[in-house]
Amino acid sequence: MITVHHLNESRSQRILWLLEELGVPYDIQFYRRDAHSRQAPAELQQVHPLGKSPVITDDGRAIAESGAIIDYIVRHYGKGRLRPDPESLDYDDYVHWLHYAEGSASLPFVILPIANSFGKMATPLHRRVDHELALNLGYINERLRGRDFLLGGALTAADVQMSFVGELAATFTDISNLPELAAWVARFQARPAYRKAIERGGPYAYAKG
Repeated sequence: MITVHHLNESRSQRILWLLEELGVPYDIQFYRRDAHSRQAPAELQQVHPLGKSPVITDDGRAIAESGAIIDYIVRHYGKGRLRPDPESLDYDDYVHWLHYAEGSASLPFVILPIANSFGKMATPLHRRVDHELALNLGYINERLRGRDFLLGGALTAADVQMSFVGELAATFTDISNLPELAAWVARFQARPAYRKAIERGGPYAYAKG
């Protein structure tokens, strides 16, 4: 059985959601961030050398990185669900979103608190961060135009992977001028499997409602 090594208020919440959507049984090993540094505890390094979450263990293996975990779960447990046919053009878009989420879209949110810590000294960096936020969030909003989910009318694991970006945007930026993005976040957060994952994973600051 899969064990999710779940760090509070982290990207591992979306792994719980994916498993709930697929109806795959799983266990949770809970970890808590340090109250002051907000860093993951050292115990996670006993699971994987990077000491970060998400990480899952399954059949004696430890698998880290959200995109790799999602791909693993969908391939081994999905039975064709939550992904397009690998021979279709949609599959290329699906892979794009799996990589884009952490490769480009998350980066401005990683840099933002660093820039904030330097105050006025980081004004040039803030301008760059603001540009990247506008560029990436505008791109996501446009790709969602006329669609319920990133690939069309049905949820895929690409939405699960991208969900953390949408939640960061809804929490730390004003997305009132990005109605497609805002509606997408509200839509996936209302799903029963998403709410069940919150129940199992514990308090999650990025969940609305």
